Amino acid sequence: MSETHQIAGSARGEPLREGRVGARIRVPLSGSPSPRWSRAMCAHLANELTGHAAVGHLHLDEIVQGDSVVLEGVEEREAPVLGDCLRRAVEAANACLRDHDDAPARANMPAAQAERIATEVLA
Repeated sequence: MSETHQIAGSARGEPLREGRVGARIRVPLSGSPSPRWSRAMCAHLANELTGHAAVGHLHLDEIVQGDSVVLEGVEEREAPVLGDCLRRAVEAANACLRDHDDAPARANMPAAQAERIATEVLA
């Protein structure tokens, strides 16, 4: 079964400690995504942001935290672009997992070969 999430409300901003650049932005999601969905969304967001000059201080590691996307280092000038990129990344993660889940699983080898390997383990 595929996993889908949506942005579920308004973003909230928090200041970072002195010496840091930008703000921490929390964007609520419709649920708590799996690690697989989180990785897909992060990868798609990085793709979406590639080439944007105003994202230099943005941290993208471990951005899905519970039922929120948490972005640190968001500057005012990048905020308008970031929202559209985030929406597209969420939709792309949903589509990616849906497409992957619909595809039949393919084995990397015939079952007989796997059995032959297994018999060698304890031979």
